[in-house]
Amino acid sequence: MDMKLKERFTKDWNKYFPGAELPMVFYYADEAVPGTLPKSPKGHRCMIADLAARVRKGKTLSMNVEAIGCGGGRRYTGFTEIQMPDFEYFLSCGIPGKLEGERYKKSPELVKEHLKYQTAFKAPADHIVFKRWDRIVADDQPLAVVFFAPPDVLSGLFTLASFDEGNPFGVIAPFCAGCASIIDYPYRELESGRPRAVLGIFDVSARPFVPPGELTFAVPWTKFLRMAGNMEESFLITRSWSTVRKRMKRNSKTLNPSMKKGDKSR
Repeated sequence: MDMKLKERFTKDWNKYFPGAELPMVFYYADEAVPGTLPKSPKGHRCMIADLAARVRKGKTLSMNVEAIGCGGGRRYTGFTEIQMPDFEYFLSCGIPGKLEGERYKKSPELVKEHLKYQTAFKAPADHIVFKRWDRIVADDQPLAVVFFAPPDVLSGLFTLASFDEGNPFGVIAPFCAGCASIIDYPYRELESGRPRAVLGIFDVSARPFVPPGELTFAVPWTKFLRMAGNMEESFLITRSWSTVRKRMKRNSKTLNPSMKKGDKSR
């Protein structure tokens, strides 16, 4: 990781998105960062809850297949191809007396059709590491940058993602689990000749672990480098964005609740 890039983006981010929360990054590693691998959860636990409780507050988090308390989380990080039995019923109508359905799809057949578009991938290493932007060190090699953001910040990120593209679809919003929208899809986009950003956390099951006015915006590293490099010549320097920026500054405590008075995480 280029430390000059880290410093430059931090400066530009604070300038054009005043009060907005810094993003986090993830990468894969053979070993966990010492002291950052949590104990295996005893029951189900959404990994979005771990990101909210730790990484968004400035703590590094390493996870492996044992540390993730959700079958979807293990699958969408690439640690397993195994899917729960009767998943097509779980995601749709359920099985009376046996399995409650989430009713995210109208029928089991539609779930099976959906799964053709979301096949499992194999993680390149045994651990996935999450760090807030200000915790990155020179040896880190991020694969994607993940923003948790309210509408005004999303507006800026969305427009910046399209700044150097003629194609109007530089951002996608696939139907998927919350963890898939910030890990699986942006990771796969790295293999594309034209990587796209991913708007996410529409997953109803993951929504309780983020504030009501937030979504995520996950950017494959190669696309992020372009976005960061374009900031100083984009719409961010215009009068139009200045109006939005002033509103961000006024609402900075709401934008970034983790930075309340007394927070020492930065």
